[in-house]
Amino acid sequence: MLLKANAMTDAKNKFPQLFLRLALAVTMLSAVADRFGLWSKENSSWGNMESFKEYTRQLTFFLPEALSTVSAYAATFLEILFPLMLIFGFKTKIAAYGSSILLLIFAISMTIASGPKAPLNYSVWVGSAAALLLAVQQHYSLSIDQLTKK
Repeated sequence: MLLKANAMTDAKNKFPQLFLRLALAVTMLSAVADRFGLWSKENSSWGNMESFKEYTRQLTFFLPEALSTVSAYAATFLEILFPLMLIFGFKTKIAAYGSSILLLIFAISMTIASGPKAPLNYSVWVGSAAALLLAVQQHYSLSIDQLTKK
């Protein structure tokens, strides 16, 4: 029996793949909701954009303050864009690679600025690896990509 090169794209694995897309997307959107004050104070890390910009400043201490602020807004934009693409399965490979790189940047920055425990506590390394695993899939089940494939 020949093994398929990419077992995650088998029909029987379409739901685990969808679950991975949704889990990555919801996790990133939750962080954005926190920045916009949509979580209660008990469940928030930042609670508002100003606090998130201060946190970003800590992580990007090596950048000029203006560039640190731009990176906070850029990260927020990408943490909205990539999850929406993942949810709908639109340009999934691009969204997954982008998510993996974004989470990798977060993990490295958190490690440098706060030590190795911080990104481990928030599973940032796992999120980056999971997004990379999703990115290398050949087909995306239950997606716009699948519907538009020729």
